[in-house]
Amino acid sequence: MTDKRNFFTDPYDFSLALGGPLFQLFLRARLSGPALELLIRRIIVITAITWLPLLLLTALSGDLVNGVQLPFLSALAVHTRLLVAMPLLIGAELFVHEWSRNMVRQFLDRDLVAPEDRPRFDDIVASALRLRNSVATELGLVVLAVAGHWAAESLALNVPAWYGARINGRWQFTPAGYWAILISLPLLRFFMLRWYFRIFLWYRFLWQTARLPLRLNTLHPDRAGGLGFLAESVFAFAPVLLAHTVVLSGTIGTRIWQEGAKLATFQLEIVTAILLLGLIVLLPLTFFSSQLIYAKRTAIREYGSVASSYVREFREKWIAGQNPEGERLLGTGDIQSLADLGNSFEVVRETGVVLFGKEDVLFLAAMLAAPLLLLLPMVLPLREIVDRILAMIL
Repeated sequence: MTDKRNFFTDPYDFSLALGGPLFQLFLRARLSGPALELLIRRIIVITAITWLPLLLLTALSGDLVNGVQLPFLSALAVHTRLLVAMPLLIGAELFVHEWSRNMVRQFLDRDLVAPEDRPRFDDIVASALRLRNSVATELGLVVLAVAGHWAAESLALNVPAWYGARINGRWQFTPAGYWAILISLPLLRFFMLRWYFRIFLWYRFLWQTARLPLRLNTLHPDRAGGLGFLAESVFAFAPVLLAHTVVLSGTIGTRIWQEGAKLATFQLEIVTAILLLGLIVLLPLTFFSSQLIYAKRTAIREYGSVASSYVREFREKWIAGQNPEGERLLGTGDIQSLADLGNSFEVVRETGVVLFGKEDVLFLAAMLAAPLLLLLPMVLPLREIVDRILAMIL
């Protein structure tokens, strides 16, 4: 059984996803355990609060399947928000928790923080925990989420819909519309804002830690001076980013379906969204670049001097004929040492100056674009899509 006390008393068992009033509420309502268990239960309950009432209210008003120009079942944007994006945001908490809870300790286990800098590092961790658990901050996020609910008016389609219609220049909302703008959409916005705050904590923690004189080891096989574990954040935050392109895909899909808009007209929005979302998780991995560059330059100089001394002695011994009498080259450890020295020097040369690689960028781009690719059947026949894919492959 999980030791509940450990998640709240061990300062190095740091999780970006735990803490705050909402987490405490989930615990008391038995919608979560101390390690964010009961994920499916949370998703079902929150979906029952946000999406199910809309289904029932539109069924009662006759706007479920028809009755208005945009009935509820045809509202792609709201379904992608509440049935796909919301579960992704909730599920992302478990992903980030499992990854981040051992992340802080890695700095110590890998001896990246010098003993004399340990108090400063402890202060950074403690400060992040205090902010993560801040009641005032989370209440402020609630206020922001609720205060922005009338933005739904400006984003609404100018057609009679399940949520209401414009009468005499003003929007008149249906009961389902009021539930959407007062409950469903504010809850979605709150979860998004809450993730923005968690990402801010991640930025802040990395920025402050990067200001410490870390003991980077350029011989580390991760080719990142021992900091390679931080690159896992790209995958940990993936569900959060994916939720945003799901929302964008639903919005664009609704415009195409209901207004006959062309997918090509949204190219700028799509490219901008993918670039910005990718930048969100890649940018903080550059905070350590200055230290990596310095460590790499220093290591190349130091190991270069060692290599020069070794290869000079090797040449004098085995090429210039100064080897001890009777010692044979075959079977000697000098050759293996020379090869090991070359491999070590190659590791130093391959040490990167950022904590992500081409594979991480390609993964992000493919993942973020996936929901938007699902829009293609709305504008192109399936056979034409298949023919184009085959033409690209063959």
